[in-house]
Amino acid sequence: MKLPVYLDYAATTPVDPRVITKMTECLGLEGRFGNPASKSHVYGWNAAESVDIAREQIADLIGADSREIVFTSGATESDNLAIIGVAMAHQKGSRKKIITSAIEHKAVLDPCHYLENLGFEVVFLTPGRDGIITPDMLEEVLDDNTLLVSLMHVNNEIGVIQDIGALAEKAHAHGALFHSDCAQSAGKVVIDVRKMPVDYLSLCAHKIYGPKGIGAFFVRKGVVRPFPVIRGGGHEMGMRSGTLATHQIAGMGEAFAIAGKEMKKDNERIRALRDRLAEKLLELPETSVNGSMESRVEGNLNVTFRGINGENFILALRNIAVSTGSACTSASLNPSYVLKAMGLSDEEAHSSIRFSIGRFTTEEEIDYAVDLISKEYIKQRKAGNLWKI
Repeated sequence: MKLPVYLDYAATTPVDPRVITKMTECLGLEGRFGNPASKSHVYGWNAAESVDIAREQIADLIGADSREIVFTSGATESDNLAIIGVAMAHQKGSRKKIITSAIEHKAVLDPCHYLENLGFEVVFLTPGRDGIITPDMLEEVLDDNTLLVSLMHVNNEIGVIQDIGALAEKAHAHGALFHSDCAQSAGKVVIDVRKMPVDYLSLCAHKIYGPKGIGAFFVRKGVVRPFPVIRGGGHEMGMRSGTLATHQIAGMGEAFAIAGKEMKKDNERIRALRDRLAEKLLELPETSVNGSMESRVEGNLNVTFRGINGENFILALRNIAVSTGSACTSASLNPSYVLKAMGLSDEEAHSSIRFSIGRFTTEEEIDYAVDLISKEYIKQRKAGNLWKI
C-alpha cells in the first residue's frame, strides 16, 4: 500500500493511465501535435479530428449535441463565462437579478459579487441543514426581473446532489436562464440535458481522471450566447478565443468516454468503500455527517469530529491526504463558509473533514485510514486540542 493514502479525490484526481496514453499521442512529431485551426495540411487536419472526437465524447456523456460544447481552461472559466458572459449579453435588458446559493464554489460566488458592483442584484439562497436547495426555496425569490439562476449540481465540500432539472423548470417558468456547475457531478451522476431543461453547464476534466487546465462549457442550442470573456481570434464559435490544447482536449474526451462506460461499476465500488468508512467513523464519539446521505455523490463523506481542531488533526494524520474543505480555500484559516451556511458553529466547521474516495482507492487504504483516524481522534480529544476562537 502506497503512503500517504490519497482520500482527496474531490480536490483533484490522478490521471487515468488510458488518458495519459491518449494525450501522449498528441504531443510528438509522430502524433497529432498540429494546430487544429491549421486547415491547409494534414497535421492540422489530424489535430482537428482529435478535437472533434473529444467534443463528441464529452457531449455523449451529458446527452448533448457536440455543437453545444465549447472548450475552456476549466470549470472556473466556464462559470465566469456563464455568469459574467450572460449578464453582459443582457446588459441592456430589464432583467437584473441573479440567483445563486451561499454554498456555491468561489468560481460562482466571486463573479456574482463582481456583478453586484456593476448594478446587478444577487440573491444568495441558504440551504437547509441537509445542504439541499429545494424548488420551493427558489420559487420564493424568483420574479420577472430574474435573468439567471446558477446552482451547482454536486457540492464540492459536502457532496450533496441538487435536483437541477426541477430547479431549472422553476427558473424557466419565470423566463429566467439556468446554469449549473457540474465539475463535481460529471462522470459520477447521470446528466442528460435532453431531459434536464438546463441552459448552461460547466465541466472540467481533472475531477474525473483527466488533465488539469482543460474544461468545457455546454451552451444549449437556441439560447443567448454569453459575451466572451477571452477575445482574440474568434475560436470556439466566438465564445472562447485561443489555440486549442489538442493533448488536453483529447485527454478530457477520453476521460469522459471512460466515465460513461464505467460510471455504474465505479459508483458501486466507491459507495461500498464510502459506507465502510462512514460506519466506522460514526462509531467514534460525537461525530456526524454533514449534508444529506440520501442525496449524495458516492465518493464524498464530510464528517464533524467534535472536540478537536480540524487543522491540527489533519497535520497529525500525515499519512492520509484529506482536507477541511474546498481546495480553493484551503489556505484560509476561516471556517468553511459552506458548513457555516448550513448552520454549523465555527467550532463544528473547524472540526470537520472532507474525505473523498475515487477510482483507485482500495479497501486496505480505507481500513488503514479508519485505524489511524480513530487513534488520533481519541488522543486529541483527551488532550483537549480545541480550536481557539
